Amino acid sequence: MVSLLKIKNMVCRHCIEALLDICKVLELEVKSIKLGELEVVASPDQIDYPRLKKMLKENGFELLEHKDHQLIERIKQKVIQMVRGEEEIGLKNSAFLESELNLPYAQMSRTFSKHEHLTIERYIILQKIERVKELISYDEKTLSEIAFQLGYSSLQHLSNQFKSVTGMSVSQFKKLDDKFRKGINEV
Repeated sequence: MVSLLKIKNMVCRHCIEALLDICKVLELEVKSIKLGELEVVASPDQIDYPRLKKMLKENGFELLEHKDHQLIERIKQKVIQMVRGEEEIGLKNSAFLESELNLPYAQMSRTFSKHEHLTIERYIILQKIERVKELISYDEKTLSEIAFQLGYSSLQHLSNQFKSVTGMSVSQFKKLDDKFRKGINEV
């Protein structure tokens, strides 16, 4: 029997490697693994859930058992992929999420807002600003290139949103020695 487990805070290949290590310690045979999902060859009664949850927590992950939390994690993963340029968009955010998750945007929005206490659009903005901070710190692209890459209508739009979220202008941020950033799973 195969059990599908939904895992919160899986955001990169290093997360997949960490989860593989956890499965090895727990002697769970992995059938497949991708961001947010782990399939193991075991029935639910063969999985030591207390130990699994403890190990997941120690590594910054969480087992998602409630359907709403699973949906929220799927939304977050799609937003992260979208903001980081892993998905070719060409659609409005709402249409993109609807097409990717096969659910009405209104339903996703209600569930997300209820549990996260912010809208999906606000979450997208916060992810974009963290991505802007990251790209600025690399110092490889102009601010105009960053604005274009992240789908801003103009450099001014990016600048205004950056100041609104961070409380400082882009140029003030660039002058900081410690360019404080949040991890993509901390937004």
